[in-house]
Amino acid sequence: MRILLMACAVAAVCVSGCSRGAPDTADKAEAASSSGKAKAIELNEMDFKAQTAQGVALVDFWAPWCPPCRTQGPIVDRVAGEIGGKAKVAKLNVDDARETAQAFKVSGIPTLVLMKDGKEVKRFTGVTQADVLVKAIKELL
Repeated sequence: MRILLMACAVAAVCVSGCSRGAPDTADKAEAASSSGKAKAIELNEMDFKAQTAQGVALVDFWAPWCPPCRTQGPIVDRVAGEIGGKAKVAKLNVDDARETAQAFKVSGIPTLVLMKDGKEVKRFTGVTQADVLVKAIKELL
């Protein structure tokens, strides 16, 4: 985690607020659909493989103490809104899912991993703009 902390220490701007505790994936999806605005779903160690096994998925590896991650979060939510149900857009807190982060060799955050049928296809490190992410997702669909 020292490497992750160092990556965030070189951070740009701190966006106020960060969420603690991840709601259940189904609750998160329901809240997003009832608000009329899609948001990225929160994944954990238990549901990561099942949620990313089929189709296209973009996963944001992040932590609440990381300022660039807090900048990336709303961008990832915007991508979820633009993509709709065509692909999954998700977030995974590396503090709560260390094994998965290690399995994907995440050494700096935010790291965004684009997957197809459970396999990594492309990786973005650092704050990445929505248009870049949407384009990459659409290329896989």
